[in-house]
Amino acid sequence: MTNEPIDLRAVLTTFDDLWSPRIAARINDYDIRLTHVKGSYIWHVHDSTDELFLVLEGELSIAVRDPDERSVSLPAGSLFVVPKGIYHRPYSDGGAQILVIDPANTPTTGDTHDPLPTHIKTHTGITL
Repeated sequence: MTNEPIDLRAVLTTFDDLWSPRIAARINDYDIRLTHVKGSYIWHVHDSTDELFLVLEGELSIAVRDPDERSVSLPAGSLFVVPKGIYHRPYSDGGAQILVIDPANTPTTGDTHDPLPTHIKTHTGITL
């Protein structure tokens, strides 16, 4: 990691993979992850951690089961925290650029998830 300012827009220009976050920074034991999203992710759950989503560009929706299924819409500049233990599925019809905060080494697909389509891989973020 660096002790210099990080230009989030510049980081996002270094890759175009969807649903494949890059670790832009770390604060204490938390990763600051940046990613491009479009289409639908999978239903998944993080059993022991909350997950923060901040929309930088575009619009993101997050379907949650808490306990009934509902959808939260996030325009650019909005954030939402999915509490631990809540199944959720992010999606974006038009595409978005988002920042996600998770504890370091947290799998992107959670502790339990639906079957993975070919465009989604489990990992813990890719270091820049």
